[in-house]
Amino acid sequence: MIGEHIRTLREANHILLRQLAAKLDMDQAMLSKMERGERSFRREDIDALAKIFKQPKKDLLTMWLADKIIKTINNQKYKKEALIKAMNQIN
Repeated sequence: MIGEHIRTLREANHILLRQLAAKLDMDQAMLSKMERGERSFRREDIDALAKIFKQPKKDLLTMWLADKIIKTINNQKYKKEALIKAMNQIN
């Protein structure tokens, strides 16, 4: 989710993968894996990306957190029930 969105933003802004990797002070291969969802972005990456692409930090953080949740529960048997309980606890 967040990786695909970052790739879309990068391409829409005509920024090469190596250019964005340099701005984030990371390896180009690592950023490529992040865009494909094979590796996770760090919180500080999201903050930097919001500034680079002039995006609301809230939107990017929401996608980032959603990705983290999905990756954590994706293969669990009772994931829907657990999400409902978590939502009830939050509310």
